[in-house]
Amino acid sequence: MTVMKTDHNYFDVCYNAGECPTFCYRSGNMVYEEMLLNGVLVSNGWNGAGYPLDLLACMPTRLDHERYTEPSAFNIDLDGQSIDYDLRFVDFTAEKDEKSLKAVLTLESGIKPVTVRIVTVLDGTQMFTRYCEIENKSDSSMNLSRLSLISGGIDETETEKLTLSHDIEKFYSVGYFADDRWGNEGKFTWKELKTEVTSIDTRFNRDRFRHPLVMIRNNLMGKIWFAQTAWSGGCRFTFDYNAKPEMNDTYLSFKAEILSHNPMYVIASGETFTTPEVHIGMVCGDFDDAVYEMHSHLRKSVLNRPEADPSQLLVGAGMGAEHDMSVETSKIYIDHMHEMGGEVFIVDAGWECPPGRQTEWSDFTGTNTPDPERYPHGIKELVDYCHEKGMKFGLWSDIESLGRFCEAYTKHPEWRAENVYGERSRRLIDLTVREAADKMESELTRFIEEYKIDLLRIDYNTDYKEYFNLRDTGTGVKECLNIRHFKEVYRIYSNLKARFPDVVFENCAGGGGRTDLEMMKAFNHTWVSDNQCAPLSVMITNGMTVALPPERVDRLFAGMNGHKFGSFDLQMRNAMLTHMSVNVISPVTAPMNEIQLRFVKHSIGLYKDFIRPFMPTAKTYHHTPDAADTFESGYSALEIASPDGERGALAAFNLCGTNESVRKIRLKGADASKTYEVTLDNNREKFVVSGRKLKYEGVNIYIPSSLSSELVLYREI
Repeated sequence: MTVMKTDHNYFDVCYNAGECPTFCYRSGNMVYEEMLLNGVLVSNGWNGAGYPLDLLACMPTRLDHERYTEPSAFNIDLDGQSIDYDLRFVDFTAEKDEKSLKAVLTLESGIKPVTVRIVTVLDGTQMFTRYCEIENKSDSSMNLSRLSLISGGIDETETEKLTLSHDIEKFYSVGYFADDRWGNEGKFTWKELKTEVTSIDTRFNRDRFRHPLVMIRNNLMGKIWFAQTAWSGGCRFTFDYNAKPEMNDTYLSFKAEILSHNPMYVIASGETFTTPEVHIGMVCGDFDDAVYEMHSHLRKSVLNRPEADPSQLLVGAGMGAEHDMSVETSKIYIDHMHEMGGEVFIVDAGWECPPGRQTEWSDFTGTNTPDPERYPHGIKELVDYCHEKGMKFGLWSDIESLGRFCEAYTKHPEWRAENVYGERSRRLIDLTVREAADKMESELTRFIEEYKIDLLRIDYNTDYKEYFNLRDTGTGVKECLNIRHFKEVYRIYSNLKARFPDVVFENCAGGGGRTDLEMMKAFNHTWVSDNQCAPLSVMITNGMTVALPPERVDRLFAGMNGHKFGSFDLQMRNAMLTHMSVNVISPVTAPMNEIQLRFVKHSIGLYKDFIRPFMPTAKTYHHTPDAADTFESGYSALEIASPDGERGALAAFNLCGTNESVRKIRLKGADASKTYEVTLDNNREKFVVSGRKLKYEGVNIYIPSSLSSELVLYREI
């Protein structure tokens, strides 16, 4: 990273009035421009080197709008009519302070009595926030049936000037999470973009375990665009790549859409509907540059609520239905985890169930009370025991579900969502029912206060198809309740986090089923998967630290069957460059293995003393960014480093079926002008080496076998 690329203090917008007004957004070295062209707000294109598109006033480098069937910078359909066209300029304002700039373009539709405000927030990183406000100025409601948060042309390549090759399907690559299934979160993969329309869906036409992130790379010119949709419901990214071998130019357009059954929302008369956010940016650089700009933006402008600060990064430790969860067992494991170095003990799913039935926890959700037979003196007995040990206490809840044994399940069937067939959900609460939403919020408030918990783990175990239910909300039209439902979800957790700022909020959704940016705003950190089994667990850590900064990503050492796969050191190090959680290493009937215990205490000590202090500001380097390549090579490496290059850590892993034991690594976070002490943790070997050698020549490390690892620590001396 050069000084130029790390300066996040420049942001501005240039508004040029006239017959075709233009709006040029500049942040860092990113430039994005739009134009109101004959009533259509169109994308004029991007520049990643800081140059405005009208640098040459008489020869601007804008996209050719005639080449795009839908050049609009957004798509909105109301009552079956597109309002992307026949727009009239009303106003453009920009409010700027030392941290950000908020620009609002106000347009009036000539098709429907609607005002649209396009809101763009710049923060000095090469990624910005975009959302829309749609004001219904008519006397009747309007049905929203199409919503693209940002769209239009994104890039054109003059191939005859750049290459003799006409293999046009190698010009662009798209990067995304290639699997939407549980346990396969984070499978980030690059694929060549075909000369067709390519769509990537999540949480509507595909399952919910695909984080809504996409990248597009121009392989000829070294440009990368990256986007995340901050939404827990249906999302789609679409690329239209128009190119043929005989063409001298290629044309690429993009859409970030919200998906659901239609209408997706009914906007009442006089109502202003605020859309979800999309976060999008561009760099001229490599993958690490793109991730750095994305993480910088998320830390500065998205995941920035003071009460949701993740900097404590407490070592979580807990137990759930895989154990008997008795008070006696719980206390033994509190002792074990305290000795290991755990800082907060979390009672997971099963605390609402009678003894012997903890694996049936899904049937007891919604009771929200400790089972009196399991906890004859209440959960406070464990809370007090933790506090006596100097540990904090955490409690799990799947508060958005109703199990069949809770009172509300039969007393309030109307609280459970209906699917498109009119069938009641087995569990999911419909939070558009005001009484149900109020009850959920009051219950969470009650047991935070009554049980005196220090950490709240929110789970969410439901099939994605269940939350696209349909109902008439009083307008005479059945609408999909997905948008209303999730806006209630965000409202409730935002309220609670503001009310209980000192309680750590930990997000979990069957693992990684709801890791989007909007959900994360009220949470300190999140589980990104329940799959702790190598080699997939390593891939998940690698991929999800692309989407989220490492301090927001929870990974677990031991437990959840992870102990069956790979070496002890691999399981530990897969958690050490993220927010670390640990599980038990011994049954209650046996003492802990002293060899294991020494390694665990040593590793947690390194995490607390060396890694944790710089993690909240760390730069992340993905040495093996493509999951497909990682599995083929049998090798994965992840590095984090302090921004000043003073220290860093790299975890390197041999995966399945590899015979290579010696690996050469280059530490990307090192500063070539510094000198470092390097520690190879397997044998506690230390040596001194120049930053130039570490960064540009590399050093060899030894990884003994498949599914084993090495941890490399470096510190300036």
